[in-house]
Amino acid sequence: MLKVEGVTKRYGKTLANDDISFSVEDGQIAVLMGPNGAGKSTIIKCIVGLLRFQGKITLNGYDNKSVEAKAQIGYIPEMPAVYDLLTVQEHMQFILRAYRKMDNLDYAQALLERLELWDKKDKLGKQLSKGMQQKLSIACALAHSPRVVIFDEPLVGLDPHAIKELKAIFQELRQGGASVLISTHMIDSVEDSWDVAHIMMQGRFAATMANWPSEMNEKTLEQLFFEITEGREEGR
Repeated sequence: MLKVEGVTKRYGKTLANDDISFSVEDGQIAVLMGPNGAGKSTIIKCIVGLLRFQGKITLNGYDNKSVEAKAQIGYIPEMPAVYDLLTVQEHMQFILRAYRKMDNLDYAQALLERLELWDKKDKLGKQLSKGMQQKLSIACALAHSPRVVIFDEPLVGLDPHAIKELKAIFQELRQGGASVLISTHMIDSVEDSWDVAHIMMQGRFAATMANWPSEMNEKTLEQLFFEITEGREEGR
């Protein structure tokens, strides 16, 4: 379970996140949406421990900056993060040794095969295309079987096969009881892959929508998104 309580982040005089609170339960997929500059990447970087902030963030009860929390998290950044001078296969070995999960070696290889990277296993990180680097970044984040998985614009640059596989992985993570948070601009990409959606504007949650039928939930996610983001801008 991921729990965010009263998180505020400032860059000088700029308020990037304004007292944000939400949770992602075990076996739940939550989506963060909003226009550029809404604060999505900032809250994600706070969650994974890359930024200082005011407030509290816990992963399965552990403070997000603790060793126990870091052992349970998988993070796919918006820009692929790979090592130039490690091969694809060496990336997997490095990650599994770092997390002391060498027994996951077969699972790591299966991820590479699903993402069509196994035949590139001897290529260096710097020799991969941007799309292949993105797929390798995804495989690295998932190789140690994290219990909380954070995706920041994961589908950008992926080919159709990789998108299909990643959507299947979303569902597998959910079924396996992981807490999954996805930040994306691509509404249609998460159409069948979410339980709760948070729409951000100016560093705050402007709306939260649960993915189950109710009288209060007659609008589609796309309708709600554009009503909030475009409607607010027109009203300024």
